[in-house]
Amino acid sequence: MKNNLANMMCLDFFTPSQDEQDYGTIKEVIKPSNEIQTPIISFDFYINSFTTEVNKLNRERDINSIKEFSNKFQWNDNLDEIFKDIDFETIVLTNEKQEILWVNAGFKEMTGYTKTFALKKTPSFLQGKNTCEITKKRIRNKILTNEPFKEIVLNYKKDKTPYKCEINVFPLSHKNTTHYIALERAI
Repeated sequence: MKNNLANMMCLDFFTPSQDEQDYGTIKEVIKPSNEIQTPIISFDFYINSFTTEVNKLNRERDINSIKEFSNKFQWNDNLDEIFKDIDFETIVLTNEKQEILWVNAGFKEMTGYTKTFALKKTPSFLQGKNTCEITKKRIRNKILTNEPFKEIVLNYKKDKTPYKCEINVFPLSHKNTTHYIALERAI
């Protein structure tokens, strides 16, 4: 029972670390069980925790990238306040003409389009035949007010799959509005 694999309580990293001679001496006493094997449950907890930590690090990296732009363009806006309570998958940074200057890695995951493809385009390239004209007009009007806003728009991925996207748009300014940041998530 002591050497029965079914009774092991954790992954055994010891055996593969042995040289051939040492392994040969213990190989005969370690026998697989005929019993049904259960999956390692603790790995599920680890992978969930690991994924959460990776997501936190990615979010932090994305926010730091925007803070670098803030230093470059000397925005007066409190970025920590902007990011504080908003869940997002994608960040889109545009200039005052709404041309895309930067997107995070989440942009490709959400839309299928690469960063390179998106640069110098307006976010409207994601819209399609069923994107509501009233919503598009409302977004254009809200941008003109230079006030933060939230909107839901029907966009299209590169493969033409439609998806609803919640966007939180914030004007960024030095003396006047110079850029816009959109924090987006598929809903």
